[in-house]
Amino acid sequence: MYLYLALTKTTFAADPQKPHPHQGVALRFENPTKTELSAEERSTLKKGEAVRKQVRSGNGGRGIAIMDVSASSEEVWSVITDFEQYPKWIDQMSSSSIYSTSKQANHTEILVDFTLSAMMISVQYYIDHSYYPDQGYLTWTLDYSKQSDLDDSTGYWLVYPSPDDPTKSRVEYSVGVSLH
Repeated sequence: MYLYLALTKTTFAADPQKPHPHQGVALRFENPTKTELSAEERSTLKKGEAVRKQVRSGNGGRGIAIMDVSASSEEVWSVITDFEQYPKWIDQMSSSSIYSTSKQANHTEILVDFTLSAMMISVQYYIDHSYYPDQGYLTWTLDYSKQSDLDDSTGYWLVYPSPDDPTKSRVEYSVGVSLH
C-alpha cells in the first residue's frame, strides 16, 4: 500500500551495526481489536472482496486491509509467520530473513530483516514481531537496535473466525509508516 511512497522518500541509511535514531514515532499497536465495519464494508466482504482503508497523517499514514479467507486460523498463521517465504508472494519483496527468535512468557519475538526493491531502489528495514498465537494477533515495530531505511513502521495482523461464515477466518492487516 505504501511501497511507492516509502520508496520515493526514504534516505537509504540501513545499517545493522547502528541503532535507529529514535525508539518509535508511529502509533504502536498493543492487543488490537476488530475493526468496526459499515454495512457497505460487510457487504463487500460477503461478496468475497477485501475491504481496504487508508488513514494519512503527517509524513506517513496507516492502511488497513480486511478479508475473509477460506482457511483455518492455524493455516492463516502458518503463512503469516513464514517470513522467509514473503519474497515468493509479495512482488517487491526481494529478500527476508529471520535473524532472531525468542520465546517469551506469553508470546514469541521474531526479528526479521526485509528488503523491498522496485524501480532500481532498495529499502532495507528490520522488524521486531511479537506473536501472540493464543490471542490471535501479531504486532510489530521496527527493531530500534538497528538503523532501517524507514523512519518507522508499526502494525498488526489479527485473525479470528469470520462472523459471516464460521468456516472462514477473518484476517485484518494494518500498517503504519513514518518516512524520513
